[in-house]
Amino acid sequence: MTSLERAKQRLATFAVSEAAGISPLYELLGHAAKDDDEVAGLLTAAPDDFAHGTLFFAAAQRLVQAEPWIPLANYYLTMGGGYGPDDQVWPLFREFVLARADKMRELIATRTTQTNEVRRTATVFPAIAQAAKEAKGPIGLLEVGTSGGLLLGVDRYGFRYQNESGEQVNAGPAKTPLVLTCSVSGRPLPRLPKKLNVAAKVGLDRRPIDLSDEEELAWLEACVWADQPERSRRLRVAAEMQVKDPPTLVTGDAIDDLAKAAAEIPAELPLVVLTSHVLPYLPDDRRKAFVAAVAALGASRPVWWVSQEHYLAAMTYFLPGRSDLEGRHNEMWGVLGLVHWKSGKPDARVLGRTSAHGQSLVWL
Repeated sequence: MTSLERAKQRLATFAVSEAAGISPLYELLGHAAKDDDEVAGLLTAAPDDFAHGTLFFAAAQRLVQAEPWIPLANYYLTMGGGYGPDDQVWPLFREFVLARADKMRELIATRTTQTNEVRRTATVFPAIAQAAKEAKGPIGLLEVGTSGGLLLGVDRYGFRYQNESGEQVNAGPAKTPLVLTCSVSGRPLPRLPKKLNVAAKVGLDRRPIDLSDEEELAWLEACVWADQPERSRRLRVAAEMQVKDPPTLVTGDAIDDLAKAAAEIPAELPLVVLTSHVLPYLPDDRRKAFVAAVAALGASRPVWWVSQEHYLAAMTYFLPGRSDLEGRHNEMWGVLGLVHWKSGKPDARVLGRTSAHGQSLVWL
């Protein structure tokens, strides 16, 4: 497969499997881009592991941010636009990105998708709370692939879970600038705490985002899908909260520097490692190496791993053959897993299925 063929395939997958039913604008643009050699060719500037539709559209939105007066910006609701997708948007988009092809290639070649979707904390909160309950005291939280570290604010956000009958479960602090909603189905949620005692927070990333830097924050906003302004609003609120109480961010590789990042958390604290939609960007051998690296941390301290990943990127290594977890459940992409190492042996549990951006949780 040539790099162009791969780029077109990735754009097609994005349109059909990611944007469909969630983002009408990106679904339309993704379908059109996959059939256009010149436009799809821009994505070939990215390394193969990072050449995804999310990166392509983030680069485009970052350039639209720089020119908010252009007609195309009318379709970007995150920037105050009010147009829905129509037959004019693709010609405008195509002309825009090809006229700025060099800038598109530069962003695609030098940036990575760093979607810091704060709403994902709503779907991982029950799993982190379960780990903290088992730890019986304060925990240290280490997020791998942390981007700007917004998921590390899980102890400071409020959560409202609502089932199909309209019944609600509230969790997290009552007084908070940000309350995240999540629809829940399946089995009833366990009792969730009002306070999650996180005594230390560390984020590990190849390129951590400094949220006090407006240019870096603008990239995170560009990673938010252009017709989902509520996500952009939540990002801004969470970023403001984090700047007042920042976590420790470590620059490094998910595997090679995991122990270094973990050492930033006091040794007396039980360690909870968190990953959310990170491992699909690693090849299979590196995923296995990551699992081994997390297990190695358990040799010197209690360790739990909360994973919100595709089944084949994480839980398959502990619970193989679960074909029921391989496919998507409606828009459900992630499998919420919890692994705790006891005497060197993993105790692995599947807790739920989660949607891509934290909208919904099927509790298992």
